[in-house]
Formats: sequence, structure tokens, C-alpha cells
Amino acid sequence: MTSLDKPTDQGNADQQAASDSRAVTEAALFEAFGGVRGMVETVVPGLLFVTIFTVNKDLHMSAIAALAVSLVLVVVRLVMKDTVKHAFSGVFGVAFGVVFAMMTGNAKDFYLPGMLYTLGLALAYIITTLAGVPLIGLILGPVFKENLSWRTRNPGRKKAYAKASWAWGLILLAKCAILFPLYWWADTTQFGWVLVALKIPPFLLAVYLTWVFLAKAPPPIDVFAEMEAAEKAEAAEKAEAERGTP
Repeated sequence: MTSLDKPTDQGNADQQAASDSRAVTEAALFEAFGGVRGMVETVVPGLLFVTIFTVNKDLHMSAIAALAVSLVLVVVRLVMKDTVKHAFSGVFGVAFGVVFAMMTGNAKDFYLPGMLYTLGLALAYIITTLAGVPLIGLILGPVFKENLSWRTRNPGRKKAYAKASWAWGLILLAKCAILFPLYWWADTTQFGWVLVALKIPPFLLAVYLTWVFLAKAPPPIDVFAEMEAAEKAEAAEKAEAERGTP
């Protein structure tokens, strides 16, 4: 290899490392947030509710249909032996919405628990970031097998997690700033369609920004691999000591 070849090889290696980092980040985000299927499971119950209510103004039928389709989505995942955390979270959200709406008799209250959750989540992203423990890092750390190592050992990733958490917090706050006034001013049908329309775009924007920040950040420290290596080294030392014992 000549001296001229080395920079080219190094550049190719850097490009490959960057490509691998982006692929790992994409896979982690897909796992953490459920991917396309998770988005569908999030949208379908609310879409069904507002569609039925738009047609016949029947709160009970709309609520039961939304809850039923949420349960069906869980059953489908169970049958396919797939992870059910996203589907189950959808069922709980819909169930709370049904309870609220049935108690008050106001169809708009079907959406109120989800709105309050969104507001709480937005505040959680911002507060944890200000506290130096950005929520997105707590969510994605185990997915990347780095746990909390980014807090003290990987400042570049901590900074990226902070940026991503700010993005999530501000995007969700902006969503709340649109929805809460409409909750009071708009009729149920208009409000429901606006809420359904705002389900996916803010989420996709937040996920995209998270991907951008993390793709440029240093790679995660695999603490699980470190633990396994330490255990193997300790076992090897112990075996060596036993062999050396007369």
C-alpha cells in the first residue's frame, strides 16, 4: 500500500462507520417507536371514532368501535407473536378516552386523556433535559445497549440526546398549543379530524430530528459487551490462577 492509498482507505472506513452508525440508529428508533405499524395502531382507533361520530353522532357506537379495534390490534400481535407494548399502550389510551367520554357524555372527552398525556410528555422531555438527564436518552439508552453510559462517558451522545429531547418537547408543546384551544372552541367533528391529522406529522418530525442528531453523534458504548468481556477476562484469570496452584 502506498502513502496515497492510506487516506482513501481511511475515508472509505469512515464512510462505512458513518453508514453503520446511521443503520444502527434507524433500527433503534424503529424498535423504540414502533415503526410504521406502531403509527397505524396509534391512528386507527381515533380515526374510526371520529369517522363513526361524523356519520351518526353516536358516542357509544364510536367509543365501542374504537376500543374494539384496539383490542383486535393487540390480538393480531399476540397471534403473530410480535411485541405488544405499542398496541397495549394504544388500548389503555383508548380505554381511558372511552371512560372519560362516557362519564361526561361529551364526545370530545374521548381525546382528553391523550392530550393530557401529550402535554405531560412534552414537559417531561423539557424538565429531564434541564436536569441533565434527557428523557430520550433514558428511552433509547437500553435499545442501543449503552444504558446510562452516555451521561458520564460519552458527552457527544449526551449532547445529541439533549437536542433530541428539546425537539420532542417543543414539538409536542406546539401540538398542545393547537389542540387545547380547539378542544374548547371547535365542535367535536372538526376537533376530531384535526387531532387525527396531527397524529403522525409531529411524530415523524421528532423522530427525524432525533435520527439527525444521533447519526452525527459518537457511537454508543456497548456496556453489555463490556460486561461480558470483563466476565470472560475474570474467568480466564481465575482459570489461570487455578492452573498455577499446586
